[in-house]
Amino acid sequence: MRLRTIENIDVRGKYVLLRDDFNVQIVDGKITDPFRIEQSMPTINMLRNAGARVVIVAHRGRPKGVRNMEYSLQPIADYMGIKLIPDCLDKDFLNEMRDGDMVLLENVRFYAGEEKNDPAFANDLARGYDLFVNDAFAVSHRAHASTVGVAEILPSYAGKLLASEIEHLSAVMDNPKRPLLSIVAGSKVSTKIGVLKALARLSDTLIIGGALGTTFNFAMGGRVGNSLYEADQKDTALEILKYAADNDCRVLLPLDKGVAKEFERDATRQNKDFTEIEEDDVIIDAGIKTTERDVAEIRQAATVIWNGTVGMAEWMPTWSYGSFALANAIAEQTRAGRLESIVGGGDTVAALEATGVKGDITYVSTGGGAFLEFIEGRTLPGIAILQVK
Repeated sequence: MRLRTIENIDVRGKYVLLRDDFNVQIVDGKITDPFRIEQSMPTINMLRNAGARVVIVAHRGRPKGVRNMEYSLQPIADYMGIKLIPDCLDKDFLNEMRDGDMVLLENVRFYAGEEKNDPAFANDLARGYDLFVNDAFAVSHRAHASTVGVAEILPSYAGKLLASEIEHLSAVMDNPKRPLLSIVAGSKVSTKIGVLKALARLSDTLIIGGALGTTFNFAMGGRVGNSLYEADQKDTALEILKYAADNDCRVLLPLDKGVAKEFERDATRQNKDFTEIEEDDVIIDAGIKTTERDVAEIRQAATVIWNGTVGMAEWMPTWSYGSFALANAIAEQTRAGRLESIVGGGDTVAALEATGVKGDITYVSTGGGAFLEFIEGRTLPGIAILQVK
């Protein structure tokens, strides 16, 4: 896949509308994890150093097309030390900008026309700019005004981060080093049917964990107690298992689980095989046997793709055991040069951050839904419009 990129583009004196993904968690006005902002800086610095007048358009949360200051980007502007323009359609400030200047527009989702990709809104947003750069892989699976609409109006290019995402993901999808191990977890089979089938075609081994794994265990006749699972996805789970077998992909399901009598952070943990799970047990984490087996599989792999924590990893330390063990094993093998690792998804990246190993992973994607849809082989509208014809 070839994209139009900002390499060798003359941007001096040009007004550049830059789409970034700054949808970060903010608690008490403070950013808890600036990962996405930091990943955007190479493109920002490149444009500014080349003399562009950079205007960043971004969103945060789901304000549903109304001006809800709970979702203001002011904390992000404060973190970056730049001016926030209170209205993303304002143009008055442009005349005051000089080469190398940068500002941030207020949340583009304060307008309903953003998510509707309304042509009139896209025209209003694009007016006054010379070119558009998309560096927001995580929202490029959405045909919104700030990802597709403005790209149909302005000369448009991929930023360094977006181009890097596509390069790394394409490489592992097109020609991975083998054995390839994929680890997929999360809550719902119904939202991951496509990606599970895509990875079953691509992988040598597929580990299915988390509540996803619980549904598969249920489909196989396992006891799941009072846990999160999708009873109505039994036939789908069995279909995916058959599909994997037909594609010579070995599927590994949970052997045991960390359970409690209530779904609480401070609940007392027990490790139980599926044959031992009682009616009132709640599954909260991967079990010890499952984790030991999965770590052994990681140590045999040449490539690992991981999306989704296998338990409530944020409930440290009791319920982060399984996810943190995977993170550490993947990092250890990657550091040793024995593994290429691709990790994506907000909760999964947070687990890497919490264990302090994010810097050891070969590639950490900023995307969640976009990461999965790219692996699934879907067309991502924000990417397709940047492709070289």
